[in-house]
Amino acid sequence: MDVIGIDIGGTFTDFVLLRDGRVRIYKTLSTPDDPARALVQGIDLLGAPVAVVHGTTVATNALLERRGAPTALITTAGFGDVLAIGRGDRPALYDLNVTRPEPLVPEAWRFELVERLRADGSVLIPLDDAELTRMVAWIAAQPVEAVAICLLHSYANPSHEVRVAAALEQAARAAGRSLFISASYRVLPEPREYERTSTTVVNAYVSPTLGRYLDRLGPALTDRGVRSLRIMASDGGSMGLVTARELAARATLSGPAGGIVGAFAVARRAGFTRIITFDMGGTSTDVALVDGTLPRTSESRVGGVPVRLPGLDIHTVGAGGGSIARVDAGGALRVGPQSAGADPGPACYGRGTLPTVTDANLLLGRLQPDYFLGGRMALDVDRARAVFAMLARDLFGAHDAAAEQRAALGVVRVANALMERAIRAISVERGDDPRDCALVAFGGAGPLHAAHLAAALGIRTVLIPRYPGVLSAFGMIAADVTRETSRALLMTLDALDPATLAAHIGTLADEARAALAADGEDPNGCRIESVLDLRYVGQSYELPTPLDQGWEASPALLADLAERFHALHERRYGHAMRNRQIEAVTLRVRAVSPRDALTFAPDDLPPRATPLAPHAVVNAALTGDTAALEPAPLYERDDLRPGDGIAGPAIIAQLDATTIVPPGWRAVVDADLNLLMTPLPPQSAPADPPA
Repeated sequence: MDVIGIDIGGTFTDFVLLRDGRVRIYKTLSTPDDPARALVQGIDLLGAPVAVVHGTTVATNALLERRGAPTALITTAGFGDVLAIGRGDRPALYDLNVTRPEPLVPEAWRFELVERLRADGSVLIPLDDAELTRMVAWIAAQPVEAVAICLLHSYANPSHEVRVAAALEQAARAAGRSLFISASYRVLPEPREYERTSTTVVNAYVSPTLGRYLDRLGPALTDRGVRSLRIMASDGGSMGLVTARELAARATLSGPAGGIVGAFAVARRAGFTRIITFDMGGTSTDVALVDGTLPRTSESRVGGVPVRLPGLDIHTVGAGGGSIARVDAGGALRVGPQSAGADPGPACYGRGTLPTVTDANLLLGRLQPDYFLGGRMALDVDRARAVFAMLARDLFGAHDAAAEQRAALGVVRVANALMERAIRAISVERGDDPRDCALVAFGGAGPLHAAHLAAALGIRTVLIPRYPGVLSAFGMIAADVTRETSRALLMTLDALDPATLAAHIGTLADEARAALAADGEDPNGCRIESVLDLRYVGQSYELPTPLDQGWEASPALLADLAERFHALHERRYGHAMRNRQIEAVTLRVRAVSPRDALTFAPDDLPPRATPLAPHAVVNAALTGDTAALEPAPLYERDDLRPGDGIAGPAIIAQLDATTIVPPGWRAVVDADLNLLMTPLPPQSAPADPPA
């Protein structure tokens, strides 16, 4: 296997090259003005592989920064304001100053077409061809690059959307231009008008931007001998270029999904199936709870906008290494969500002018200036002190060295509190006990904070992968190629005929296989997975309920599905209503083209001639309780061998990350060179001497 995984983050671009079973890694600062520049530089340094799997923030940033393609919307008369109205929920219940994100489509480009379908797909008001011709001709003359089509109940009957799309294409050709057309019957053929409209618009908004990026990147990779390029998708799979161009909205959580896939792969190999993933990068922290399988969801939010497409259930907070610290109007210390990013970056990188979490870790000695990025990038301690002197003056009215250290410790504590709250949101608030999980820490900054977070949450096992700083890129190599299709059912479960269900699954499976074939995959070698979204009649939200392989042979299919749904509902919400009728809302079919299991050549580790010893002794504040610097041993991770144990306080440095082992904790190296950190048993008090 000759493949490279590339994850472009807000601060660093990460590379993992797997060639002949050997792994090489590389990190470089991202180039926000042109993300492809850092990518190509890394490939030139490592040597071009046959295949590239790429996690990209192009679609995400286009959505977050509102830099997507100018987009128009065609919808049913009376529904032009659905994007502006949205839902009636309040993301912050007691915030009196809530402002909704501006719709991606301005009011002047939201067009209402006189037509109407009933909920069963029958025509109530026919589509007026003359009006349609006038509308699409006017749109084709506007400075828009993309058009989203979302007509009422088109999931039940797409005929009107098909006619609108064809008319748009004809009008664009007549005007001598091209338009990207995103039709809801292809993007999301499911009920819920707001979510369906939002997702269709998001896809129209980001697809031209990602398409242009791929147009620039493709020739550069081809010139270097790369024969295959796949893009990481939000659902933990990857997709070929045909799908990436057509459904760019699938890539809105591209990078974080790779991290969860990589973390789960490493954890399973180490013997852990119930884990909390903790991915702390330069801009944000992403957490997820994995209980035996990847935590899939059918909806996520990016920049406050719902994207109802398959994804992994990821919770994100704006706390990363580059998160900026400040004092608010009330005198409280705040960290993030604003980030220094890659340009200018933290102050210690040499260009930043504001204090960040990375600067705080440097002042506390947790990052050592001569060991960052394997010694390839020296950190500027004096510049970090200068920005923290200003923060200390705002906090304490003093800016001496002691105040700077206290301010640095405060920044780290606030960041830890934000990340602890995020982990509680995906565990405690959903009825799961984080103490039953292992914490898998990765990202460039994750291992710096992992043990202190674990202690606060009562977690007793922390797994630091061998290459934590590039684990998302590793997960991209391991990701299968996937495509999901869906169909609205909207019927009670007892009315669902197994033969009809089998026919629907067959049709959707054929569509998914055809999509994989268009991406260059062998459709005959893929695996088909089916899920029914079920709910009690009268509920507003569903629970995905999987169909087992061989379900067709089950004589009690509907009873088995009902019991499985009751059990899922009880686990999620604490109760089940077994006397309540169940409704089948949506059928989902997922085609998976599996990647070969990753195989690694044995590590050629020379035997250690002398006992393990620290590479240096440095001054650092590792307890989390005090900012006072105390001597601590520093080890280089490349020196570690399976079975080695290190008791805290200690620092373990490597090219892609730095791991902190606080006092009272111990790190042991396993057979795959992962670090397993566990708290030491409390020491009993010494007995009183005899009288």
